Amino acid sequence: MKLLKYILLIFITCSTTLVMAQGTDAVSFQAKVSKKKLALNERLRVDFQMNKDGDNFVTPSFSDFVVVGGPNQSVSNSWDGKQRRFTKIYSYFLAPKKMGVFTIAEATIEIDGVVFKTNPITVKVTKAQEKPDDPNDPDYIVQENIHLVTEVSKTNPYLNEPITVVYKLYVAPKAGISNYREIESPKFNGFWSQNIEDRGLKIQNGTYKGEEYRYVTLRKAVLYPQKTGELIIEPLSLDITLEVPTNRRDIYGRQIKNQAHRTITASTRSVTVKALPEEGKPANFTGAVGDFKFNVTTTKSSLNATESLQAKIEVSGKGNLKLFQLPKLTTPSTLEVYDPEHAENVRTNLAGMQGQISDSYTIIPQYKGKFPIPPIRFSYFDLKTQKYVEVTSQDIVVNVLEGPIYAEADNNLPLATNGKDSNVLNQKQFASIKTQTSFVSKENETFLNSPIFWTSLLGPLLAIPLALFYRRKRDERQADVSGNRKRKADRLAKKYLSEAKKALGQKESFYIALEKALHNYLKGRLSITTSDLSKDKITGLLTQRGVDTAVVLDFEAILENCDLARYTPITDVTMQQDYDKAATTINQIDKQIK
Repeated sequence: MKLLKYILLIFITCSTTLVMAQGTDAVSFQAKVSKKKLALNERLRVDFQMNKDGDNFVTPSFSDFVVVGGPNQSVSNSWDGKQRRFTKIYSYFLAPKKMGVFTIAEATIEIDGVVFKTNPITVKVTKAQEKPDDPNDPDYIVQENIHLVTEVSKTNPYLNEPITVVYKLYVAPKAGISNYREIESPKFNGFWSQNIEDRGLKIQNGTYKGEEYRYVTLRKAVLYPQKTGELIIEPLSLDITLEVPTNRRDIYGRQIKNQAHRTITASTRSVTVKALPEEGKPANFTGAVGDFKFNVTTTKSSLNATESLQAKIEVSGKGNLKLFQLPKLTTPSTLEVYDPEHAENVRTNLAGMQGQISDSYTIIPQYKGKFPIPPIRFSYFDLKTQKYVEVTSQDIVVNVLEGPIYAEADNNLPLATNGKDSNVLNQKQFASIKTQTSFVSKENETFLNSPIFWTSLLGPLLAIPLALFYRRKRDERQADVSGNRKRKADRLAKKYLSEAKKALGQKESFYIALEKALHNYLKGRLSITTSDLSKDKITGLLTQRGVDTAVVLDFEAILENCDLARYTPITDVTMQQDYDKAATTINQIDKQIK
């Protein structure tokens, strides 16, 4: 039993020592001042703060100051559900005796048998103000304790180099703000800008001109300068609601505060934008600045005539992706190429734009053979090396396996001429131009009061209402988006139908032109791409838009005839029937589609 008692006594002694050691490590004792720079006729507040109660508190010698208040003692005890929080503060109010730089020496206190000391603090005293400011005056509080700051990441960027702008509101611990609202948002003239949204405002601790402050980040933006020279970043303005202390107290002894509204504005900042160097600038440079990868790909390398493939020009990486044009695709004249579809997958954060952009071209070959797509060059300015980089794509060859042979009427003609004869001058081609004229004078006729005189005088006046009427009708026509789309589709259909009509009797050319007319009509009316021209897709879209099933079936039958006619004998009568049926079906769809 005695051995057990000794073991228990040793365990209790070790545990008590460990707890005391842990408590000693967690002790905090520090000194804080209200400001580190003050006028001779201002007051300085000094707080000695500890997180555990102690004994034998010894203040430093305030020999360079007059103690006008204190020590005031405040104690705070709280429990957050996990641990107990204790704070004790001794406060002194001091008046400087003279100008100069003075040091507030260390204070000491004994906590759990251990003596703790604060760090010395240096303050600067300047000459007295002519009229001391009231510390409770709202204007004084704003001037001394609240600061709206504009932070710019770089003040001398290149053209199209990203910079960040951050607006922060700094508030001294003793100042109180209950609310604020923006009254004037900054305008970034001369920049492409993107605001970076935060999920919520977070109060953080920081320093402003060496003093301890709390701050919150109000707004962040990424800017890409679009012109050189000096550009102004306009400030942010806030209307803030201040909690201003008064000399009155409530029934519980707490100080009563009033609310006051004041306007605070950040300082205006400027940046000087440098032009991109002319040395080494490629001829095909379109303004890309950053670090990029360039790629040109096709969905197919081999296909049959009238089938489609997609050629994609893509740039990916980090830089001003939304602010430059991609290089254009050049192809032989024997490949039918439609306008590109532009796609962007770009995200913007404080580092700038990142992602990829692309142009996708739909290509439909018309003849059998191998057709090369020339290499495409892309250039950009690299900010890291501050040099231009030029990238060239690889050669691409489109191999058309089946289809009509190009220029079969005269196989000896070169491909580049598109089968057209060269111009041959005829010696008599200018014979119809007269080289001699006769002039007859009419001396008795007068211009005044003649029909030409009145027409010249009144014609412009009469033309004004006609011009206004024409302009109003033109604006109404341009505003009719659906009508313009319909008219465009009708023009395309009539264009290819006219080509098909001219080719009546020539089976291959007729059905190629007829199929083009139907496809382009669908693309214009249904807003779809060539790659979506499948039977199921067409049937579904036309049915959704209110077209009768019989008309949809007629349209599908015409497309099937275009495919089958290339491999089966067709008479002129059948071609005329297919042409008439195509024109009738298009008109019926126009009347029924919604």
